[in-house]
Amino acid sequence: MTAPFRSSASSRVPAWGRWLLASLAAIALAHLLDATAWRVRLPTVYEKDWGRLLRIVGFLPTWGLVTLAFWLEQRPSRRRGPETALLILAPTFGGAAAEVLKLLFRRVRPDPEAFGYLFRAFSDGPLSNRGLGLPSSHALVAFAGAFALARIFPRARWVFYAVAAGCGFTRVLANAHYLSDIVVAACVAYGIVMALTRRLPGALASGPVPEGDAGHR
Repeated sequence: MTAPFRSSASSRVPAWGRWLLASLAAIALAHLLDATAWRVRLPTVYEKDWGRLLRIVGFLPTWGLVTLAFWLEQRPSRRRGPETALLILAPTFGGAAAEVLKLLFRRVRPDPEAFGYLFRAFSDGPLSNRGLGLPSSHALVAFAGAFALARIFPRARWVFYAVAAGCGFTRVLANAHYLSDIVVAACVAYGIVMALTRRLPGALASGPVPEGDAGHR
C-alpha cells in the first residue's frame, strides 16, 4: 500500500486523496472476493505455532514490548522521542479505531454455515461490539504497528507488511472475519500512520509515508 501514497511535488492529487482512492478500490475488490475467501478454512490455525505467532502481532501489549525495546536501544538518538511515540501510538490508536468503527458499521462476524452479511440494529446493544467484525481489531493493530515500523526501518518494510498480512490471514482462516474486514483494517491503519507522521515533531514531520526518507538508517 506504500507506493500509491508517496508524496510527489508534481502530483495533482494530495496524499490523502490517493490514500482514499486506493482504499476504496481495495475495499471494493475485497468485498468481491469475500465469498471465495470465506470458503478457505483452517479451524485449527491457532493450535499451530505459526498461527499463534501471527495472531500475537495483533495483540496490543506485543507492541508495548516492541516499543520498550526500541526506546532502550535508541537512547543516544535524537530521533528516539518521535519514533518511539509513533511506534506505540499507531497500534494503540488502531485498536481504539477498530472498536469505534465496529460500533458504527455493526456488521456481524461470518456465519460458518452460510455466507452473507448481517448487520446488528443500533437498538440492539448500541455500545456493545460483541460479535461484530468490521474492521478486524487484530488486523488493525498489526497493520498500524507494521506501517509504523516501516516508517522507522524502511529497508525491512516488506517483512513487517508480510507479518501483518499473515495476522489478518489467520483471522480469515479461523472464520473470525471476512477478507474485507482485514482490508478495511489495513486501509484505516495506513491512514492513522499518515496522520501521526504529519503531526509528530522532528524527523517524522518529513512526510506521511511509513517508508521514511532515503537517508534514514
